[in-house]
Amino acid sequence: MTSEIIIQCSEAIAAKGWNIAFAESASAGKLSAEFSLTPLSGKILRGGIVCYEVFVKEQIMLVPHELIEQYTPESAQVTSALAQRTAVIFNSDITVALTGLTTPGGSETEEKPVGTIFLSIITPTGIIDHKEVFFGSPKQIVKQAADKAASLILEKIKSN
Repeated sequence: MTSEIIIQCSEAIAAKGWNIAFAESASAGKLSAEFSLTPLSGKILRGGIVCYEVFVKEQIMLVPHELIEQYTPESAQVTSALAQRTAVIFNSDITVALTGLTTPGGSETEEKPVGTIFLSIITPTGIIDHKEVFFGSPKQIVKQAADKAASLILEKIKSN
């Protein structure tokens, strides 16, 4: 079931006459799916791309290999690059990129444990870069991250 915050976010985007697009790594399409289930999805949802594997980030999303080597595929810098490229591909008003670690075996460190999610959100009124550590199963981490993205967008819309 789609959360209330995602429905409210969808309504706020529609009220502005804007649209939204996604670049998703750790969430593998969950954000796009959640926004597609809102009553106003046809008015706001432009599309999305799942860029889970490094190959897709580099070859399709054109994230420089050096950026990934320097910062890891799950980083603020790579997430920002994904958001910028997605905004161009989809010509979207709001663009959300998400990377992170939902399971062990990636680039986790003491400073970046499993549960760390990076969001880069481009809006007509500015960019939101956010890092947060969520707890729970991979499914719970992704759900919390989706709700966080929606709440950040909603806050940005209401503050302008």
